[in-house]
Amino acid sequence: MEKSYNVCGLKVRADFRHDFMTSRSEKYLCADNTADILIPYNEARINSLMERGCASIHSAENIVTADAFYTALLGFDGFMLHSSAVAVDGKAYLFSAPSGTGKSTHTGQWLKLFGERAQIINDDKPALRFIGDEVIAYGTPWSGKSDLNLNIGIPVGGICVLERSETNFIELLDEATAVYSILNQTIRPSRPELMSCLLEYVDRLIRTVPIWRMGCNISTEAAQIAYDAMSKRIKP
Repeated sequence: MEKSYNVCGLKVRADFRHDFMTSRSEKYLCADNTADILIPYNEARINSLMERGCASIHSAENIVTADAFYTALLGFDGFMLHSSAVAVDGKAYLFSAPSGTGKSTHTGQWLKLFGERAQIINDDKPALRFIGDEVIAYGTPWSGKSDLNLNIGIPVGGICVLERSETNFIELLDEATAVYSILNQTIRPSRPELMSCLLEYVDRLIRTVPIWRMGCNISTEAAQIAYDAMSKRIKP
């Protein structure tokens, strides 16, 4: 059954039918029945994923509905960045990397370091939208395996591409490398007009928000170094 949700400041009508997505989406429920984005139940695509070996119907619905939402988001000045987004003192910091690199482990160190000052906006697929002159990071119901997501939007203070390292370091990326790094961690639409939108947004993003590269280990020291640089407390 279709229900109404408020996601990223947009009205969404979605037909979630399985426990994983129905429970994840509860905190986004709203009473407004108007819709900017419609997400019908796509049985054909879900069945196709199941036939190709998707672990469960819950995972299949998660994948299909995430693809539908983030593709539609391109029509509303926004896109998804595969990352873990943490907020501290009213600014969002996003850490992007291939799966298994340690994004969630790193932002978990921010929670240890800053305690109640820190919160996870979305642990896997936060949405970015351009609102006025700012880039806002939003929580969504699609947050990977964890249920770490909040129905909030926080201005972005910086984005960091993580890699594993025995020693901690952080540096600003040049624009060409930043473009490649962002494009490598988002959904690339097949429709040319939507791809054009995505390229425009990525170009706008790197001109608005500092993009960093960081080598880090599993320590609160790594979180402190990242915060000091990205919050501009200490120059790299």
